[in-house]
Amino acid sequence: MRRPTACDPKLYVNPGAFDFNPNYTDLQKPMNPFKSSICLLLLAGAISSFAQTDPSSAEKQRQLIAVLQSDAAPAEKAITCKRLVTCGTRDAIPALAPLLQDPKLTSWARIALEAIPGPEADAALRAALDKTQGNVLVGVINSIGVRRDTKAIPGLIAKLKEGDANVASAAAESLGKIGGSEASKALTQALTGPAAIRSSVAYGCVLSAENELKLGHSGPATKLYDTVRKASVPRQRVLEATRGAILARGASGIPLLLENLRSSDWAFIGIALRTARELPGAKVTAALAKELETAAADRQQPLFLALSDRQDVAVLPKILDIARSGPSNLKVLALGMLDRFRDPAAVGILLDATAGADAPAAAAAKATLNRLGGKDVDHELAARLPKAAGVTAQALLDLCKQRNILEALPAVVKRLDDPSAPVRRAAVETVGALGSTPEAADLAVRLSKTTAAKDRAEIEQALLTICGRAGAACVPHVLPLAKNPDASLRISGINALAAIGGNEAVAAVAAAAQDADASVQDEAVRALSEWPGNWPKDSSVAAPLLSLAKSGGKPAHQVQGLRGYLKFIQETKDVQPADKISKINEALPLMQRSEEKQLAISVMGSIPTATALEALTTFANDPALAETACMSITHLAKSAQAAELPKDALRQALQLAAKSQNESTRKEAEAALKKLN
Repeated sequence: MRRPTACDPKLYVNPGAFDFNPNYTDLQKPMNPFKSSICLLLLAGAISSFAQTDPSSAEKQRQLIAVLQSDAAPAEKAITCKRLVTCGTRDAIPALAPLLQDPKLTSWARIALEAIPGPEADAALRAALDKTQGNVLVGVINSIGVRRDTKAIPGLIAKLKEGDANVASAAAESLGKIGGSEASKALTQALTGPAAIRSSVAYGCVLSAENELKLGHSGPATKLYDTVRKASVPRQRVLEATRGAILARGASGIPLLLENLRSSDWAFIGIALRTARELPGAKVTAALAKELETAAADRQQPLFLALSDRQDVAVLPKILDIARSGPSNLKVLALGMLDRFRDPAAVGILLDATAGADAPAAAAAKATLNRLGGKDVDHELAARLPKAAGVTAQALLDLCKQRNILEALPAVVKRLDDPSAPVRRAAVETVGALGSTPEAADLAVRLSKTTAAKDRAEIEQALLTICGRAGAACVPHVLPLAKNPDASLRISGINALAAIGGNEAVAAVAAAAQDADASVQDEAVRALSEWPGNWPKDSSVAAPLLSLAKSGGKPAHQVQGLRGYLKFIQETKDVQPADKISKINEALPLMQRSEEKQLAISVMGSIPTATALEALTTFANDPALAETACMSITHLAKSAQAAELPKDALRQALQLAAKSQNESTRKEAEAALKKLN
């Protein structure tokens, strides 16, 4: 009967559970005893239930034990120990215990023993205290600390006196993890021992004090922390003990907290600032707030931040007070964090700050107001607008715009008549952002009554914004502007109609192209040639554009009309491809310049029909138009509808394009020809 091996499929519990290579040969070196077994921490909680619920776990354990008791290679035994983490019970301990003395396997055995529940595993580790030495002993001590075996305390105390500093240090830290009066007493006495182990002894004291504090034993914890603080130990241990000493005292630790906040050593100031965030209680908050009033300038900001981070409602009044009238550096910080608390009083303070002369504070307040969420905040801002004045009114108007507070719109409209020009301008901008058709009507009337150029420009911009958003409903309110005796107002009306779009707007702008005033004509032609392109809704723009191309009053108008017409043909979906070619052909005689012809050719490149391909082939033979035609041919060849084009005609056209002087066009044509063939 062959002996079982760790690689036997029947024994392989979970090949992906551990990152371990069974062929790994570097087992002459023991595993680092100072590193905890991470796999143990992940799996220990599942061991008992696994063994009880898996009917094959007992058999697996027997087979794994057989491997450990055989002459299997160290690598096989190592992975077997790992597998016992998931199914090992006290029955495996007799096989694991001897491995604790093997430098090659001690770490692997400890992984399993740390995970197996019950006093038997503790006993095996305790027994190994007197059977091992060096790094192997250090590892055993560490495992005892992980399991927090109180029965091991006498043995660990004995190891505190070992000549090997590594062993004594490990014993000190494990005693700290176990805790209790006996361990604490031994650790306290060892603080005066060899300097090489004092850091670990102090750390053990801190760990033991933490255990006492968790149990509610603040007295013993405080005593331990104070002992470490006064001992000749490394600075880091004193810092750890200082934090603990403050926390262990509770509210009675305030004097010690303040003492360290006033220290000249920033390491102790830092630990105090950290502890200030942790120590609970309204008394602590009050003491910190009072300290802030007299703190040195270089302490104020960090102390204020620590105070504001406390989870205590008593912090808010102090922060509000500083946000109102504190020193500039703290005021900026306070204003910047008021959105944390969502207190109604914060809105007023922030608004006042936005109107203040302190620019950094005003910027912080505006940013915080923008971050403040909730309809209740919107309602509060809207309610304040009617009575606000000056810079505060401007800030409120800006916030209403940025937060899209529609309920504030009636109050915003009233501000259009504010005696303050900056407030009026802010109101105009906000009306543009929030308004709809009724506000467009109001702005159109105001525009017709306004004479100042700057005011007109701002009102017009707001009107255009609303018209673009509200659409055709605004036309009746804008048409009077397009017919106003003032030419500049007629131009404003044309711009507003172009922003609205639609057939009615097209007709009004086309009529304006015949205006007696040259500047109005120019603006109307420009608007038609650059019409927004809401095809097919605005397809009626084609007729006036073609009319301009044929008989525009100025050559420039004819060119603009032609270009606008070609743009319409290219973009509209309301005209079939074959009809698009007919319309282009109809317009070709109007094209006197090469630029317009090239534009027409480019448009043909977007119309995948045989007629377009034929026309492009003809243009490709015209030296003045050949390059543009070749580019359009390659564009057609790459289109999704290229397969619908006559193959022979496409090949002929691509052969012409392959002679292009443009390298990119030539390569695209050659590639299309290869694909076609």
